Amino acid sequence: MASTHRRLLGTAALALSAALALTACSSSGGSGSGDSPAKVSKESSGSPYQASVLKKHFDKPDLVLTDTSDRPYDLRKQTAGKATLLFFGYTSCPDVCPTTMGDIGVAMSKLPAEDRKKIDVVFVSTDPERDTPKVLRTWLDSMGTDFIGLTGDLAKVKEAAKPLGILVEDPIVNANGTVTSTHGAQVLGFLPSDDKAHLLYMSGTTMETFAHDVALLAKGVPA
Repeated sequence: MASTHRRLLGTAALALSAALALTACSSSGGSGSGDSPAKVSKESSGSPYQASVLKKHFDKPDLVLTDTSDRPYDLRKQTAGKATLLFFGYTSCPDVCPTTMGDIGVAMSKLPAEDRKKIDVVFVSTDPERDTPKVLRTWLDSMGTDFIGLTGDLAKVKEAAKPLGILVEDPIVNANGTVTSTHGAQVLGFLPSDDKAHLLYMSGTTMETFAHDVALLAKGVPA
């Protein structure tokens, strides 16, 4: 099923200098685009990473949701001191979400087992009513059995995403039963040295880029 792609305006208080478009996905038919850019301050040189390197280093969200074992999960506390890739999306997304998470999964699979343990990959659902812990676990297992899935209060999810410049809208159930969940489709990379986001991966980032960068993240290489 085709996905609706739109450029969305991030509402966070960011240090603005370079325009980077936020993409979104939905499970409704049709496609299109708009003209509202999200602006994120970034550096463009001197980094060993292939991601965009942020000048403003964002804190991990202070977010407690339910994990796929149906237990409370404190994102900030339980990923402290570990490299973390954070993505907001939903399991019935037809393209951007499975493609992004699948590419991260392939990239992670190329790492030695010990290095994989040094990186947490966290997927936060933007459609918690349908993304139960069981649904999340089944979906994530096809990409990474150690990937962390979180679901719960959508208001908390929206509030956590906002300071990161990620827009999350309320899901819409269409007349034909499909669900439209519009959300920013970027991945944020947090370094283990300070638990802050230094790296930004836009929609369409290749598996090769993720593979290159996760090898550095596992070693704690500065951005």
